[in-house]
Amino acid sequence: MTQPIPPPLQRDIEAFIGRVIGDLGAAFSGVLVNVGRKLGLYQAMLDLGTCTTAELAEKTGVRERYVREWLANQVAGGYVAYDPENQTYSLPPAQAMVLANDQSPIFMVPAFEVASSFWLDEDLIVETFRSGEGLGWHAHNHRLFCGTESFFRTGYRAHLVNDWLPALDGIIGRLQSGARVADIGCGHGASTIMMAQAFPKSSFLGVDYHDASIVTARKRAIEEGVATNIAFEVMTATEFHGRDFDLICFMDCLHDLGDPVGALASCRRALKPDGKVLLVEPYAGDRLEENLNPIGRMYYAASAMACTPNSLSQDVGLGLGAQAGEQRLREVARQAGYSNLRRASQTPVNLILELTP
Repeated sequence: MTQPIPPPLQRDIEAFIGRVIGDLGAAFSGVLVNVGRKLGLYQAMLDLGTCTTAELAEKTGVRERYVREWLANQVAGGYVAYDPENQTYSLPPAQAMVLANDQSPIFMVPAFEVASSFWLDEDLIVETFRSGEGLGWHAHNHRLFCGTESFFRTGYRAHLVNDWLPALDGIIGRLQSGARVADIGCGHGASTIMMAQAFPKSSFLGVDYHDASIVTARKRAIEEGVATNIAFEVMTATEFHGRDFDLICFMDCLHDLGDPVGALASCRRALKPDGKVLLVEPYAGDRLEENLNPIGRMYYAASAMACTPNSLSQDVGLGLGAQAGEQRLREVARQAGYSNLRRASQTPVNLILELTP
C-alpha cells in the first residue's frame, strides 16, 4: 500500500511542479518567439498598433488560423496584450523594445536562436558530457554563430563606443587620432566593425579561429563600408602576434578559450608599453551562491553547452566557464603577466575590465 505523502512534502511537490510547468511553457514558447521574429509578426504588430487576427494575417501573409493560435500563446505568456471586449491584440511599448525593434538597446529575440542551436546539438552535447573530450565552437549548428552575433550586437551597439571604451583610461583620444586595435575571437565581426565605423582614423584587426566566421566578417565589413581600415584573419588567440597595439579586445570570449592565460600573454607581448586590454565577460559574482539568479541560470546553461566544451576541446582546456567571476579572471590576468586589472564598467549582464601590462 502506498504511503500517504506528508502535507509539507506535498506542498513542495506542487510548488516544484508549477515551476517545471512554467519552464516547459517557456521552452515550448521560445520556438514561437523565433517563429514570430522570422515571419515578421512582431514587427507587423508594431506597425499596425491594435489589430485583429485577420488584420495581422493579411499584413504578414501568414494563415489566419495559425496567427490566432500564435497570438493566444503570446497573450498567455505576457508578450502580447489582448482586449477581450474588442477581440484585438497589441504589442505594448516595453515588449516592442525587446521583441520588435532591432535597433533597441534591449532587443533580445536573437537569444532564442542560440537556444534553438542547443536543442539541435543535443546529441553532441550528451556525448560530450559522457566523453569529457569537449566540443569546439565550429562543431555546433550554424544558428549558434548567427544568434550569438545578433544577440551580442545589441549590447555592443548600446555600450561599446558610448560607455565601455570611454571607461578605459586615455583610450578614446588615441582612437580618435589613430590607434592600432585588435579584436580577439571576433566571430562575425560585429564589435570590430562598430569600432571601425566610430574611429575611422584607427586601424582594426579581427581574428578568430573559425574560418567560416571570418568569411562572414569580411563580407560584413564591405557591406558596412569599413573595409579600408579593418582586416580579418583566421588565427587562434594564442597564435596572435604583432607589435605596438594600443588596444586589444576580448569581447565575451576569453572564458571560451582553452588557454586564456596563454592568449592574454600573447596579447601582452603585442601591446605598446602603455597599451590596454579590454576584457568583456558575462557578469558573475565570485561564488556560486552569488550567481543563483535568472541571469546566472542562463549563463550556466550556455556555459555547459558551448563555452566550457569549447575550452575543453582545445589545448590546455582550462574550462573557465561563463561565470568565472572577477576574482578568477584577475588570477588569470596575473598569471599572464598583467600588473593591474580594474573594473571599468558593468551592466546587468556584463563585466567590463581593463588590463594593463
